[in-house]
Amino acid sequence: MLVNLRANRTTVLFSGICALILSMGMARYSFTPMIPNMSAQLGLSESLAGWLAGWNYMGYLTGLFIVWLISDLRAKDFFYRYGLVVAVIATLVMAAHDHRLVWYMSRFFAGVATATGFMLGTGLILNWLHHHGHKSELGLHFSGIGLGIVACALVVDASGPGTALDFNWRLQWVALAGVAALLAIPAMALLPMPKPQDIEMARDEDIGEGSGVQPPSLRWLWLMQAAYFCAGFSNTLNVTFTSLIAELQPLDGWGAKMWLVVGIAATPAPFIWDRIARRVGRMTALKAAFVINVLGNITLALTFSLQTTVIAAVLFGFTFMGIVSLTLSTVGHAYGNKATQIMARMTLGYCVAQILSPILSGIIAELSGSFRLPLYIVSAIMILGLVSLFAAAREHRARL
Repeated sequence: MLVNLRANRTTVLFSGICALILSMGMARYSFTPMIPNMSAQLGLSESLAGWLAGWNYMGYLTGLFIVWLISDLRAKDFFYRYGLVVAVIATLVMAAHDHRLVWYMSRFFAGVATATGFMLGTGLILNWLHHHGHKSELGLHFSGIGLGIVACALVVDASGPGTALDFNWRLQWVALAGVAALLAIPAMALLPMPKPQDIEMARDEDIGEGSGVQPPSLRWLWLMQAAYFCAGFSNTLNVTFTSLIAELQPLDGWGAKMWLVVGIAATPAPFIWDRIARRVGRMTALKAAFVINVLGNITLALTFSLQTTVIAAVLFGFTFMGIVSLTLSTVGHAYGNKATQIMARMTLGYCVAQILSPILSGIIAELSGSFRLPLYIVSAIMILGLVSLFAAAREHRARL
């Protein structure tokens, strides 16, 4: 009862931010700044790091299927809360043993929990805002992803070897799990469980005729799907290997700090890209994000200095959240009340790229001796995605 009395727009959005910091930051993205320490202490190879990231995204894909199958609002609420608990446990399991099978299972279930925390949590918060007369704006909510990157980078950087805490890799994972457990408290306590009237309203909307929005052509959807699929390759290479690439520059001790730079750049990105989209249109803003993302990849491939590596980290952090938020908002605007299933379809394709990218990039980097070639490859893939965006824009204009 107390939770319901305290529920307001601020507390509900805060619960969502905590959930994203937990599920996206601690459970998923913390692996990136941990790679250099695990590599130094355990000899973790680039290919094994890629496989671990791949298992994480396989779990994410499984979680998306679970989300797709759930239609009842109470079931969504249950799996959301259960997923947050799984996220904490999966993070802690990384410290339990140094066998790769244990790590594979940890990363897999962390991926499942990430999907439920992100997709179900966002949907539940949207539902609460809608049914309580608030605007369905999620810029503040999505800032939790950038804050999650900042939080995990700070924990890793403050607890690693040579710091005041001087934790080894195992204790660092315990510290990350401890922070995750603390975040789970407001994430679950401040989001009210669905009331009976909310459940009935959601059912009525599911069987309704929609918002009257005329959906785009199937060809437009496939082109947008292709562009988002291409973006998955670039985003995941950087998400997985940014810290390791910084350490290999060589910029010893800068791995976690560089991931922190990514998070700082990503946190305000949804707000900024929303403002840009209002001025120039969503599609134009999305094209610009693709171009800047490619520039960031090329900068990272060519650099061996601290300054240009920081620039590359800023460009990536600023654009990867922009690409996600702009793509999903474009689809949401185009499909109205039917957007949820379309966004799930888009995310499934994106997730396939997320599985392939770290595995292939890790193998290529290990064989070639650097990440330069993988960065060039994903830049070329991003250019193909940009071509798809231009074709989608032409398709849309042809139907007007």
